[in-house]
Amino acid sequence: MLTRALIVLLLVLNLGVALWWANRPGPPAPPTETPSPGVERLQLVSEQGAAPPATAAEPPAIDRCLRLGPFATAEAAATVQARLQPRAVQVRPHRDYAGTARSWKVLLPPAADIDAAEAAAARIAAAGFRDWFVIRDGEDERAVALGLYRNESAARERAGALKAAGFAVELVPVGAGPARHWLDVAAPATLADADLQAATGAPGIEPIDCAGFEPAGPAVDAAEGDAAAR
Repeated sequence: MLTRALIVLLLVLNLGVALWWANRPGPPAPPTETPSPGVERLQLVSEQGAAPPATAAEPPAIDRCLRLGPFATAEAAATVQARLQPRAVQVRPHRDYAGTARSWKVLLPPAADIDAAEAAAARIAAAGFRDWFVIRDGEDERAVALGLYRNESAARERAGALKAAGFAVELVPVGAGPARHWLDVAAPATLADADLQAATGAPGIEPIDCAGFEPAGPAVDAAEGDAAAR
């Protein structure tokens, strides 16, 4: 009888423990932290949204165009061109002549360096023009030769086609005496005329048309061609 009573007691105790376990209260919720006024909550990197993409700076707009010079030599003009390049929208050389020509050559004026001249020649080739050559030494170093003509009208026709395609070429008379060297400058509003003259020491400055300063487009690879003599 005693054994049976112990078994019944153990069963009752086990049942009581089982009922308590099934009905025990859950764990308390973690306390919620309330940030102090004016203090931002720290964010994990994974919680932060993607950073907005960087906006590319707009190139400065052309405010006006000017011709500076004349300079004594092409080298003097090139030195001033390199000095002005970071401050102006665009700088390009210009030459004129006082004498009578016996023939005419079509040139894209000298670039800042040979790499820039080759890039300009590649754009000319990509536009469908043939008969060109990058000049690597002499008075026209870093220019792109685009033809030599005995007849001025033929030279102007060639130059007109290139200008219509966006290339600021010039006609250079051969045998017309020494050249006068100028710089054509597309200036932003932030570059005053007085600053230009002080920075360059140019003896003169005059306004010119800005139409020829339109960009010719991105450079592409192309094989180098030869300029035809006509």
